[in-house]
Amino acid sequence: MIFTPLPLPGAFLIEPELQADNRGFFARVWCAAEFAARGLHADFVQSSISFNHRQGTLRGLHYQAPPHEEIKLVRCTQGAAFDVHVDLRPDSPTFKRWHACELTANNRRAVYIPKGLAHGFQTRLDNTELLYAIATPFEPTAARGVHWNDRSLGIDWPITPPLVISQRDEQLPRLPE
Repeated sequence: MIFTPLPLPGAFLIEPELQADNRGFFARVWCAAEFAARGLHADFVQSSISFNHRQGTLRGLHYQAPPHEEIKLVRCTQGAAFDVHVDLRPDSPTFKRWHACELTANNRRAVYIPKGLAHGFQTRLDNTELLYAIATPFEPTAARGVHWNDRSLGIDWPITPPLVISQRDEQLPRLPE
């Protein structure tokens, strides 16, 4: 696996190294030892799927409040997504900065999102599915979010406004100035 640090500290793009032959290819997409060797959390306790019928569906920006912060490993297993993470750590040099990765079933990339970052995505194709590995069990009372169109973040979403968004996500708060 190839681990590429992303602009927000602690976030990584992870790409499989394909071992190809006339049958196709084989590649590792998860190895606890390789994660641990880089100081990354390697104990995921929950896995979830997000399936989205329509292109332009937006989910997020979501995070969990302390002490239930989540570490996520997100991969697109069908379709394509504009995957965004936002630094919400006030003491971070990249506080309120965002970064996006193009995750597709074809590029087989994953993004590692550390504690303190909000996460969201917008689908680029119909019938897009994302697979999450999560290090902390979901705690409904700790669920939080930031409005997708918060001006202080300035996220450049591919489709604005989103074609599909939940009422809950549309009503998420904006960050204080």
